[in-house]
Amino acid sequence: MAYDYDPDLLPLIAYVPELDIADLGAARALLDSMRVARPAFVLPDSVVLGKRRVPGRAGDPDVDVWVFSPRARTGLAPGLLYLHGGGFVLGDAEGEALTPAQAAEQVGAVVVSVEYRLAPESPFPAAVEDCCAVLRWMAENAGELGIDPLRIAIGGQSAGAGLAAGVALLSRDRGGPRLCMQLLEIPVLDDRLDTPSMKTYTDTLLWNLPNAVKSWEYYLGPARDGLETSPYAAPARAGDLAGLPRAFVSVCEFDPLRDEGLQYAQRLVQAGVATELHLYPGTFHGSSGVAPQAATSLRMKRDWLDALRRGTAAVPTSS
Repeated sequence: MAYDYDPDLLPLIAYVPELDIADLGAARALLDSMRVARPAFVLPDSVVLGKRRVPGRAGDPDVDVWVFSPRARTGLAPGLLYLHGGGFVLGDAEGEALTPAQAAEQVGAVVVSVEYRLAPESPFPAAVEDCCAVLRWMAENAGELGIDPLRIAIGGQSAGAGLAAGVALLSRDRGGPRLCMQLLEIPVLDDRLDTPSMKTYTDTLLWNLPNAVKSWEYYLGPARDGLETSPYAAPARAGDLAGLPRAFVSVCEFDPLRDEGLQYAQRLVQAGVATELHLYPGTFHGSSGVAPQAATSLRMKRDWLDALRRGTAAVPTSS
């Protein structure tokens, strides 16, 4: 099928490799080769990077995290728990170091990026519990990290955004820690795969219906057999979205995940959650990473950073 992609993206489309996670070993090798081919990540001078190991949930392994902090921070900063994408089966904190670094540099946030366990080796609930454990650690150690505990946000891209939505639900239902915002960028939210965009986009770049089917099979693992999927795995299944933190949701036009993001944003609004929604015409899933200097990609990044800045702004104290 032909798609009316944004003109700025067209010159690069021919170079986008075909990603097929049915052969997961090959997909992981492809991701590694793409990382080697692109310019190396350079940490901004104004940002300090530290690596820590955080206690996992009882009975689970410890979790490695990358902590990006503004070098010239004065006072308590907003915090962001950042979760990388990769369909629950690919990716790591190193591969998505740029976005947390930009959040630290341009917003002044202390960003904790999580090396959560991947499926199928560690299916649900491993990843979401890793992220919940790190959120709890952030809140309990906010003073040491230089974070204002009342201004902790959570965000991610693709599967990372789906995990962020799941952690927001879990944190609400378990009674904390309290989040001030959730940033859901091109989120994976629904294992039922029955939206119009999911049924239509069977051959789109990077992500499509066949990859979505395999991703959920890997992620849910044994939990998929004969049981209704947990809303903490697929947040679109949650019956009640009231009481969740304010949200920023972004979707791409030619993305099978488009409609589940749109529907989730609409349900958040209907549940009384302040929600900002962006749909970017002419884009495809992951297009901002393929063509980061395209005008539409730059706009997507500005919108995301601006939403984080506004959503974690200090609340004025009454005199």
